[in-house]
Amino acid sequence: MMDWTDRHCRVLHRLLSRHALLYTEMVTADAVLHGDRDKLIGFSPTEHPVALQLGGSDPAKLTEASRIGEDFGYDEINLNVGCPSDRVQSGRFGACLMREPQLVADCVGAMGKAVSIPVTVKCRIGVDDQDPETALPALIEACVKAGVAGFVIHARKAMLAGLSPRENRDVPPLNYPLVYALKEANPDLTIVLNGGITSLDEAKAHLVHVDGVMLGRAAYQTPALLAEVDSRFFDGEETDIGAAVEAYCGYIAERLAAGVPLNAMTKHMLGLFHGLPGARLFRRHLSENVTRPGANLQTLRDALAHLQGATESEAA
Repeated sequence: MMDWTDRHCRVLHRLLSRHALLYTEMVTADAVLHGDRDKLIGFSPTEHPVALQLGGSDPAKLTEASRIGEDFGYDEINLNVGCPSDRVQSGRFGACLMREPQLVADCVGAMGKAVSIPVTVKCRIGVDDQDPETALPALIEACVKAGVAGFVIHARKAMLAGLSPRENRDVPPLNYPLVYALKEANPDLTIVLNGGITSLDEAKAHLVHVDGVMLGRAAYQTPALLAEVDSRFFDGEETDIGAAVEAYCGYIAERLAAGVPLNAMTKHMLGLFHGLPGARLFRRHLSENVTRPGANLQTLRDALAHLQGATESEAA
């Protein structure tokens, strides 16, 4: 979810669900150590509970980045061992680390000793010619010995040779039963399933077999589904999307005053009204106007007016 689930996106998603655990984009340990930390890992207090996802393969650097993340106030540190991008491979982190389970264990073991918040792992079921039946348990076993008890598992292989990162999200076949079996064999571990889940009905069906479900593209491209998460999974109330949008407008006003461009915040709303009357006009208005000089909150409200107008027209 690099370049997608930034701090503005997470605020919108939190306004739609009070209880779902949110994850940052993957941030490299080197970036945390040497970059603009507020820009890279700063977040709004409203985002809690929120996990910082790190990338890297150097135990010392990851340890220091984890300490910094805890000091910033994150609720969890997650090590990404699943991203298949070329940039990640060249830096020796992400999915290529599936081939080095002991190195992953050394990393998370050191991270866990340095912080008081949970350290978890996000992984694939294997890479390239690995046999997932042996590769996944090997990684899990090594990490458990290092003190990790929580795993997010994307139930596909990552084909690092021959497929693009985009193809790696769809082409390798899903193997949900393998993840189910892992949970059954390790009842004391927290196993969260990821990959190819497009609806809350699907998520509910998976929760018969695992402890949690991570939504990626579905939550970003059709964020309105998050409005039902609290009522369906946390004994809460369904979120009123109109109220969430109004609250997000308040957040946008504050960040605009701090110099954040309007487009950086509204781009995460483009799929919010998917399938509703006026959604196409809403998206078009934003696309054509949010980057123009002087674009402000009224620009967004003008776009939202297309939805109200379409609804009134349909009712008439």
